[in-house]
Amino acid sequence: MKIRGRRECKECGTRWSYYDTGEAACPSCGSLYSVGVDDERSLHTATSSTLDLTPVRGDVDDKPVRRLASTAAERCREFTRGYGFIDAGELQPLDDTYLAAMELRSVGSELGRRLKVSDDEELYFTELLRADEGSRPPPESVPESLQASRGLAYANAIREYRSDLRTYLDEHPDRPAERMLGRLADHAKRARALDGDVPPGDAESLVAAIRDVARYLIDDDETALAEAESRLERLP
Repeated sequence: MKIRGRRECKECGTRWSYYDTGEAACPSCGSLYSVGVDDERSLHTATSSTLDLTPVRGDVDDKPVRRLASTAAERCREFTRGYGFIDAGELQPLDDTYLAAMELRSVGSELGRRLKVSDDEELYFTELLRADEGSRPPPESVPESLQASRGLAYANAIREYRSDLRTYLDEHPDRPAERMLGRLADHAKRARALDGDVPPGDAESLVAAIRDVARYLIDDDETALAEAESRLERLP
């Protein structure tokens, strides 16, 4: 959506930035009546939500992994719901915190339904609990039993990021980027059709490719678009 992010309260005159707070209410008096003071509206889809997995990590030694997994999945679900990548008109990268949260949401839901969780799965789950620190386990560390969860999570993350890229491109048209996004969409759809059952390396290549497209748009780096094309050419 396009908004005037800098607001002034009609009741008390307080000024604040919706971009920072994500709240329409005045931070001083709580009034919902305000006016925008920016000259123009800007695209804005980002939220002010944060992810905190500290309580879950603190319970690792005391609670069953299935319960921890369900709790972590719910926290990540709340964090990723409505997450956006355009901040005050500026396109943001696809960050590791969001990717790891999407994966933990998927893996946590899966393990929460399991009657038995293997040692490898439990170890990998605890690695994912660093998602709020921007930490992502490398592709080679994914247990085979959780590869589909990672693949589906990444395919969904790419779909959401691509949606914001399309919104951004409506304001800043770029045919080469649009064509590349079309090819990326085909690969992501294939991964979702397979319920994420693709090699972790392929899922990682899709993430790298859409990040290349973003780098091309953000930094005007034409080599990035060529790198994205090269990555997609190597995929089945």
